[in-house]
Amino acid sequence: MEDVKWLEVTLDTTEAELDALCARLTGNGVTGLAIEDEEDFKTFLEQNHQYWDYVDDGLLARMKGVCRVKFYITDDADGRKQLEGWLAGIDQPYSLASLGDNDWAHSWQKYYKPMPVGERLYIVPEWERGEPVPAGKAPLYLNPGLTFGTGSHASTQLCLMGLERYTVPGKPVLDLGCGSGILSIAALVLGASAAAAVDIDPKAVDVAYENAALNGIGRDRYTVRAGNVLTDGALVAELARQKYALVLANIVADVIIPLSARAGEFLDTDGVFLCSGIIDTRAGEVEAALERNGLAVFERREQNGWVALAARAAR
Repeated sequence: MEDVKWLEVTLDTTEAELDALCARLTGNGVTGLAIEDEEDFKTFLEQNHQYWDYVDDGLLARMKGVCRVKFYITDDADGRKQLEGWLAGIDQPYSLASLGDNDWAHSWQKYYKPMPVGERLYIVPEWERGEPVPAGKAPLYLNPGLTFGTGSHASTQLCLMGLERYTVPGKPVLDLGCGSGILSIAALVLGASAAAAVDIDPKAVDVAYENAALNGIGRDRYTVRAGNVLTDGALVAELARQKYALVLANIVADVIIPLSARAGEFLDTDGVFLCSGIIDTRAGEVEAALERNGLAVFERREQNGWVALAARAAR
């Protein structure tokens, strides 16, 4: 059977005129309206933050001031006749985009292509599995539908580049504030023996496990917990049963500062505490907190106004 072809119809409008436009379209018989609005987008990000580490600044810029309505018709004479009726009495300009069957559920995939990070890592969307991987690169397979924007933000890239330097093959890693799990999974791809990961949002647990499974990593090597290491003594005790060659925290300065008081409990001898997610104007505060808590910063990396710090126990 031949695949159905579809057209996506888009009408740009303003927030003030949105309700009236939707009412007119509905009155003309349109069903299945999709509304894109900057405030709805921000609310969606806030309510689902466990699915990504950071959202790319470029995407935020593209959504600024956006208010548009979309619906779908079949790409044939019947569909175009239907469109004529649906737009009766509506003078607003519209655009048409051709889609294959079910492409509206997957059209975002065109924005996600394999991306090299640092010298060794190569982030690959899961639907690109099977495509050639450049020589010398270690593929990290992710589902951007679950990890929206992951890997593109400067802070995450800084941490991934630090992972290349400080992951010790055959040694364990701890990821504090794991989100999608990208960092701890990358450490396992780079040769870490095992990884433990923690996030305050319980939803992050399933997301991290699913991304690990995409890379052939099972729960024998990867453990994810929900909880807050700043307040949960039992969780700290569980995690501290072993010491880690690398402890990761890609969060924000206001969390890293108090976390620095606990980081030493998890570090093995000569272990590295790698923290990122720090806006450059707060880096001095974070470095001072690390030093107060017995950690000496030995490397600072910057990219696009973000800073990553690597520290070890002071001698």
